[in-house]
Amino acid sequence: MMHRSVNFNYLKTQPKSAILRMNTLAFIIVFLGVQASSAVAQNGTVGKEFAQSFAQSGVSGAAIIAQENKALTGLAHPHFQPEDIFELEVASDPQVSPNGKKIAYVRRSNDIMDDTTRASIWIVDVSGENHRPVISSQKNHYSPRWSPDGKRLAYVSTAEGAPQLYVRWMDTGQTALVTNVASSLSSIAWSRDGKTIAFSMSVASDEKPFSVKMPAKPKGANWADSFQYITKARYQADGRGLLDPAYTQIFIVPSDGGSARQLSIGNFHHSGTLSWGADSEHLYFSANRSENWEYEPNESDIYSIDMSGALQQISNAPGLENNPVVSPNGKFIAYSKRDDKNLAYRNRYLHVMDINGENDKNLSASVDNAVSNFHWKGNAGIYYQQMVRGVTQIDYVTLASAKHSNITNGLGGVSLGRPYTSGTFDYADATFAFTKGRHDRPADIFVQQGSKQAQLTQLNEDLFGHKTLGAIEEFTYNSSIDGEEIHGWYILPPDYDASKKYPLIIEIHGGPHLAYGPHFTAELQRMAAEGYIVFYNNHRGSSGYGERFALLLQNKYSSKYDFADHMSGIDALIEKGLVNEERLYITGGSAGGIATAYAIGLTDRFKAAVVAKPVINWLSKVLTADSGLSQIPNQFPGMPWEEFEHYWERSPLSLVGNVTTPTMLITGVDDKRTPMSETVQYYQALKLLKVDTVLVKVPGASHAIANRPSHLVGKIENILAWFEKYE
Repeated sequence: MMHRSVNFNYLKTQPKSAILRMNTLAFIIVFLGVQASSAVAQNGTVGKEFAQSFAQSGVSGAAIIAQENKALTGLAHPHFQPEDIFELEVASDPQVSPNGKKIAYVRRSNDIMDDTTRASIWIVDVSGENHRPVISSQKNHYSPRWSPDGKRLAYVSTAEGAPQLYVRWMDTGQTALVTNVASSLSSIAWSRDGKTIAFSMSVASDEKPFSVKMPAKPKGANWADSFQYITKARYQADGRGLLDPAYTQIFIVPSDGGSARQLSIGNFHHSGTLSWGADSEHLYFSANRSENWEYEPNESDIYSIDMSGALQQISNAPGLENNPVVSPNGKFIAYSKRDDKNLAYRNRYLHVMDINGENDKNLSASVDNAVSNFHWKGNAGIYYQQMVRGVTQIDYVTLASAKHSNITNGLGGVSLGRPYTSGTFDYADATFAFTKGRHDRPADIFVQQGSKQAQLTQLNEDLFGHKTLGAIEEFTYNSSIDGEEIHGWYILPPDYDASKKYPLIIEIHGGPHLAYGPHFTAELQRMAAEGYIVFYNNHRGSSGYGERFALLLQNKYSSKYDFADHMSGIDALIEKGLVNEERLYITGGSAGGIATAYAIGLTDRFKAAVVAKPVINWLSKVLTADSGLSQIPNQFPGMPWEEFEHYWERSPLSLVGNVTTPTMLITGVDDKRTPMSETVQYYQALKLLKVDTVLVKVPGASHAIANRPSHLVGKIENILAWFEKYE
């Protein structure tokens, strides 16, 4: 493998293109500024030397990174490199025009100068012709939604600053600003007659929190900020921080512009999918309007509201009823239903009921996975999607007989960092549009009409057309603890030689009730490009394998059970003759970070570990994180002060006395899901044990630690540098 330390004087003699292409952690220091490990920072103060080298060379860093990669194809590396991440693009949110002839979609591109991901709206004919931007600029444009007649396109844009609703006339290209609101809006929905657009928006509460009267401040005085008062149980959210007292409300606005009008009232969240009735006078949505709503994570009902604001409750069963979709004739409502059991995972089912809430029927009782994204085919049946063994598929069910059939498989590719199973579709006039990728390509837009499927976009061909990425192999094996079958994949190095044995990295997914699949992954492909076999699996508890499998970790995460699933997969790859068993490494994020920390408390077989955004102590986590109110009743048998031993046994901190594995910890400073305090506990414990460890704090990052392109690059390169240190 390539050694990753930096000779900074070398920069002075290199052309700009070579500096751009350098595969070193100096690249990360420029964009991220995170703490480099001692192995990399062997020349002293890395950031200072790097800056001095740039200054002495007379090369502008901004000028270097602004160069287009495609202009450097003569020097382009044949494998996936860190700077390639800034060139990645991904398609999402496809929307079929009502006549089935055009697809509007969101195209997300990384901006190397601003270190952001830009969203623009593009359109393409179902034939693949006339692929062009609808609106594209340095701002963000997203959520395209066709009018019922297909002549206009509504979307959200930050063109004027705060996100606002716009409408574009597709024949003339004229665009009108429809709203002028203070908060971000979502859930755009056209009325059936095209005259009105509904949306959701957060509105400040009129509740008066606890406060204290202070003496008057003298004119010109500069006092400290006012005290903050928190009175709500749900007072914080990852990515948003402390929440102002506010509630999601439903609004309507004329589609040709005018004043937005609030329909819903009350200190409740009225959210999720908005669906219009056939009369264009009623909206259907979901909400929990119970006075105890903060403490009822497993409860919501379907409501309707008319244009006067009159509210009617449609469903009233225990559990979560949400995402209503009214049939074209206005007689039925399809919606998602999940029971109210206090479990970490429950399947979501497709239900249909009369528009007044009567004659409820479960159409997906025979489907042993969660279903979502409902689209009516006339009034006779419904298309939906489900995740099955690491891949998302589109299925169809008839209304009369609940007969199911498959339409297509292979949706995914929307997640750029890790190979999470994802993807979505839209349907209109016998045309499906969906996101689909490959192991070596992020998501593009595909269409299907009848049995004929076609790829409409090739967003990353200019980047990957001349590169070789690691091949993915699928396999299954049995867990040593109880024989349970586990589904996994491994990525081979791009220049794999069957006569050699390779070092192995196991990367564990988050959730834990999520799933990986055979999809593009920038993180794992970078690892493979550096000469590792990268193993990942859908261990017990993963979704897409039925409710029984998902619940195998109920009250057992983390434990010897998921640990055995991971170790058995590694052993299976060693038995295949692929892996050098003296060079094993382990990493994972969120739930995968928990599993990593738990594993190194049970074994010393790994040469090094990287624990990303973990829970270390469940007792402190559930009482400090934004998810505690839902996690306590669903994931644990009782309150932490009542079930102390259970919380402690699930905590990696309970095993830290066994740890000898060199460990890097990496977490976002603003993480509210697995707070930095969790990471700091483990760091301090490892230091007290004199285990080689480094704590990497990512400034400004939430639990979505790799949301900014440089953060994604930085996360990957820190992991690789740490593992290389212990080669």
